[in-house]
Amino acid sequence: MGKLTIGCFSSLVGSMTLDFALKLSEAAIKKGHTVDMWLSGNATMLSKKGQRKFQDYSSLEASMTEMLGKGLNVTACEACAEARGYHKEDLIEGLGRKSMDWYLASCFEADRVLHIGGE
Repeated sequence: MGKLTIGCFSSLVGSMTLDFALKLSEAAIKKGHTVDMWLSGNATMLSKKGQRKFQDYSSLEASMTEMLGKGLNVTACEACAEARGYHKEDLIEGLGRKSMDWYLASCFEADRVLHIGGE
């Protein structure tokens, strides 16, 4: 099977792009592919543990944790996270935090690369 690298450059507020990225990751993993997901900019907030659930509002911490157990490899941009005031100890267990070099290396090794979001 192949490797898919997904770069998430989306905002969390009012955006469904992270929901889509997780659903796409799940479908790819079910088909036997390896998936790396990079969280950059405001999307890094998806990696923060202790997210509060609201009725009729997308909350992805539980979905993210479930996908980590199925083999999804998620890494948040360290600089983006620090700029937003949270640190390594604030991460959901199993997530990584690295510089953009990790993302570029993952893209280089991937069979397919998909960038989601952006301004």
